[in-house]
Amino acid sequence: MIELLPPLNDHNLPWMDTIHPIVVHFVIAMGLISFVFDLIGVAFRKVQLFEVSFWNLLFATVAIFVAIIFGQVEAGLANPYGASSDILNLHSTIGWSLAGVLSLLSGWRYVIRSRDPQQLPLSFLGAGGVLSALIVVQVMLGNQLIWVYGLHTVPVVEAARAGLV
Repeated sequence: MIELLPPLNDHNLPWMDTIHPIVVHFVIAMGLISFVFDLIGVAFRKVQLFEVSFWNLLFATVAIFVAIIFGQVEAGLANPYGASSDILNLHSTIGWSLAGVLSLLSGWRYVIRSRDPQQLPLSFLGAGGVLSALIVVQVMLGNQLIWVYGLHTVPVVEAARAGLV
């Protein structure tokens, strides 16, 4: 199947640069801001923010599947070495888990919204807190893959091609 891809560039990718981090930043921003809007909406009784939160959560759910598709392809081309392999596997596992959590929360939020858009149960806020914590852990793992291990950076790709890592 890999022979169907165009030749790999100096980032070991068939396209110009990594796409996964670009798409995943939408998930990070929309997932976290959804929780923040819920907190503000509950604390200050600004129910209009519940609608904004709902749409951010919904778009984060769609975007995470796009991020996972590109992430899986780019992870397969990354040539992880040493501990980066374990971190990449954990990052992938949590990514798929986040997709499930976001999907469940979006469905739950849809039910809440259709029953009474003026109220938000505290249990949903708790789930939003768990979602936010998972997102923060996922960001830390992704940062480690890029900034510590340099996956898909030119020097690391050159070292891997030369058999140095």
